[in-house]
Amino acid sequence: MDFYDCLSREFPISPKLIALARTVEKRLEPRFRLADEIAGVNQVKVLSAMRRQRLGESHFAPATGYGYNDSGREVLEAIYADVFGTEDALVRPQMISGTHALTVALFGNLRPGDELLSPAGKPYDTLDAVIGIRPSKGSLAEYGVTYRQAEFLPDGTPDLDGIARAVTSRTKMALIQRSKGYAWRRSLGVDEIGRIISRIKAADPGVICAVDNCYGEFVGETEPAEAGADLVIGSLIKNPGGGLAQSGGYIAGKREYVENAAVRLTSPGLGKEVGPTMGAVPRMLQGLFLAPQVVGGCVKGAVFLSALMSELGFAVLPSPGEPRADIVQAVRLNTPENVLAFCRGIQSASPVDSFAAPEPSSMPGYDCPVVMAAGAFVQGSSIELSADAPMREPYTVYFQGGLTWRHAQAGILIAANEIV
Repeated sequence: MDFYDCLSREFPISPKLIALARTVEKRLEPRFRLADEIAGVNQVKVLSAMRRQRLGESHFAPATGYGYNDSGREVLEAIYADVFGTEDALVRPQMISGTHALTVALFGNLRPGDELLSPAGKPYDTLDAVIGIRPSKGSLAEYGVTYRQAEFLPDGTPDLDGIARAVTSRTKMALIQRSKGYAWRRSLGVDEIGRIISRIKAADPGVICAVDNCYGEFVGETEPAEAGADLVIGSLIKNPGGGLAQSGGYIAGKREYVENAAVRLTSPGLGKEVGPTMGAVPRMLQGLFLAPQVVGGCVKGAVFLSALMSELGFAVLPSPGEPRADIVQAVRLNTPENVLAFCRGIQSASPVDSFAAPEPSSMPGYDCPVVMAAGAFVQGSSIELSADAPMREPYTVYFQGGLTWRHAQAGILIAANEIV
């Protein structure tokens, strides 16, 4: 009995869909080998960083209160800086999400009168209120920070000339979003991010180039700092937490900009010197150690979903043969009924709350009802098997995660079966 036979015994999946899945998996073997090779490269990178920074059992002791002299926190941040190729890093369980980490970095490095540039179109929905695109209490706009964005070209590539023209004397920071968010566009690879940064720096070398790296860590062999990024920002309940980190975010980059963010997270005069880890360090580090393999499995799942749904006649982005820049797979399902069916299939394939039925609802940070499927061990952990969609035309679902490749594949087949 193989995986498919076992799955078919436990779940009522169409035999035709199982036969198609076998064919698709066989065809994708070269893509899967590439994902394994990239995971191997990144595994060595993480292992080497932990050895270089002399990680020891003594670093696992929990710190409380002010967190002065928290050696676990210090080695954790040194390892992150090493892995991401930066001068320094701020890695804290107190940063609750990618949006929070981005907010800390933005407010820490922008001042009244500065301008924030988004060279890759509008950022993810939850940043609308942070920036002030959607009026909100406490936004950057309230503090006198202005905003502009450069749109993509009709072919979906960055408008490098338009980006250069968008840089003005007030531009202090450019925030480049690597993943697609809820947009129908390609996510940005590290090479492409490097070309954007080069064009911005040619226009003004003083602009801080920050990359929202959420969903992109360990998908390729290099990270954005190697392409010239001054700051790289992400969430620990996505790729780098490996499914074990229970909360947290990271801001890695040039020491000055990281310290500016630290002052915003804690307070002036304290910066990185305080902040207890309260026993979180072992799970954060073990998650980082496992992350290359977990992300490799997520990439396989995303490629498999792309190929399977394409065979079933749905539009997908990226296509099965395209290079991947993140773990997110978009599928245009065309109707709200298909979106709900897919998300309920993912939920039913989850180890936690498999009995729940996701319903669209209003959520903080979004401008329309959103349906989210995620039966996760860590709330909101989208490195675990998950799918979500804004309930608006053209009814596109965004799939990501899976702590193991076979769990991702099982969830995909159960969800696809709900539609077919």
